[in-house]
Amino acid sequence: MSDFRLRVFAAVARHLSFTKAGQELFVSQPAVTKHIRELEAQYGQRLLARRGNRVALTEAGRLLLAHAEAVAAAQQVLDDQLLALRNPDEAAGRLRLGASTTLSQYVLPGLLPAFQARYPQVQLTFLSANSEHIADALLRGELDLGFVEGRSRSRDLHYELLLPDELVAVRRATPAGPPGQPLPLAGALAHPLVLRERGSGTLEILEFALRAAKIKLSDLTVAIYLDSTEAIKGYLGAAPGALGFVSRRALDHELAAGLLEIVPVAGLGLPRQFEAVWVQGQPLARPAQRFLSFAQSACQPGAPERT
Repeated sequence: MSDFRLRVFAAVARHLSFTKAGQELFVSQPAVTKHIRELEAQYGQRLLARRGNRVALTEAGRLLLAHAEAVAAAQQVLDDQLLALRNPDEAAGRLRLGASTTLSQYVLPGLLPAFQARYPQVQLTFLSANSEHIADALLRGELDLGFVEGRSRSRDLHYELLLPDELVAVRRATPAGPPGQPLPLAGALAHPLVLRERGSGTLEILEFALRAAKIKLSDLTVAIYLDSTEAIKGYLGAAPGALGFVSRRALDHELAAGLLEIVPVAGLGLPRQFEAVWVQGQPLARPAQRFLSFAQSACQPGAPERT
C-alpha cells in the first residue's frame, strides 16, 4: 500500500547514489530519476542536491526520509500481522539476511538453495552491500543476521566466526607466469593499484597491514577504487602492470582459465575472517538461528548446530 516512490527515495538517500539505489531495487537509473522528479514535483521543492556525481539531502529531503522510514516500518508491522493471521508458522519464518559483497558473491549463494530446501517455510530476503553498510542495516533493524569481513568492530554488534579467508595480490596473467620468488613489498606497491571502495572489509584489511609496515595508502599510486571484486578482476584483465588485492576464494575461474595470476609479496600477509554478526544483546530469532547453524556447519564441518 505504500508509495513505491518513497522506497526509491529512501534507497537514494541511504546510498546517496542513483545507481546503487537502482541496483538495490532492481530498477533502471532513469526510472530512479523519474520517481525522484515526480516526488519533487508533488512537493514543489528539491529533495536532493546534485553536485556533479554527488548527491546530498536537502532539508526537505531529510524530512521526507524520516516520513518514508516511518511508512516502511508501519507497512512491515502490517504485513507481519496479516501474515500471522493467515499462517503463524510461516510468519515466524521471515528471515532478512545481509552479507558483504565477497561473501554474497562467492560463499553464501551456494548455501541458500539447500537451506531453502530444508526450511521451505522460511521467507528469505538477501541484501548485498559492503561490510559498513551491512553493520548499519543491522543497527537500523533492517536485517536479522549479517555476514561481514574486515577488522572494524562495533560495540553494539556481536561477531562470530564463519570461516577464515585470505587476500592475495593478483595481476593479469603474464607469459612467464607468476614470479618464482615473492616480490619485495616496495616493488609490488610501486604498481598502479586497483582497490575496493571505502567501507569495504577488503580495503580495511589491506590498510591495516600497510599501517603495520608504516606505509600510508595515500603515498601509493591508486589507479582506481571499484565497488566489487568482479569489477577489480575485469579491470586487471585489461590493465597489464596493475595490481589488485582480492579474496583467494574469488579467483578459481580466472586462475584456471589463465586470465589472472597470484603474485606473492614478501612481508605482506593478509589473513582475515568472514564473520556472522547481529545486534549485541538481542537474541537471534529462530530462523536466524537456523541459518547461522546451517552456514557454520556447511563452512566448518563439525561445528555444533544451534537448536
